[in-house]
Amino acid sequence: MDGGDGHYAQRLTSRVCHDDGRGLNTQGENVSDKIKDEIMIDGEPYVRKSHSQPAEPLDDMPYRIVRTRSAGVFAGYVKRHEGREVDIVNARRIWYWAGAASLSQLAVEGTSKPEDCKFPCEVPLITVTEAIELLAVSERARLSIKEVTPWKN
Repeated sequence: MDGGDGHYAQRLTSRVCHDDGRGLNTQGENVSDKIKDEIMIDGEPYVRKSHSQPAEPLDDMPYRIVRTRSAGVFAGYVKRHEGREVDIVNARRIWYWAGAASLSQLAVEGTSKPEDCKFPCEVPLITVTEAIELLAVSERARLSIKEVTPWKN
């Protein structure tokens, strides 16, 4: 409910890290070590507006999750997008994710289980030639992706 001033909470439709005072959420999970940036009001979950804003661009390049036809999924700053060809700066391959039901949820909320994700190190630049989906990423989700420890085998 925006009163015209732009200061309103964005409603979430997913599970919330609501601390019941014992460090447990409504599902009985320990949330004492999770980010507590969400609150419940009249049974509805809300998140800080600053966390739902688009990710900070880098030199005017937007941060996106890019799904390709055969090369997998990448997160990074889109330098160029022409047809299905996309140049991605500071790109991380999203090889395996946990803590989000879909790429859409990952782009909006980030991962709630960064320790279970398999995101290798960033590469300075990659060109993908069969991009089929580009998702805008929130600042909260960008930080979540960045904080995943690089996966090494």
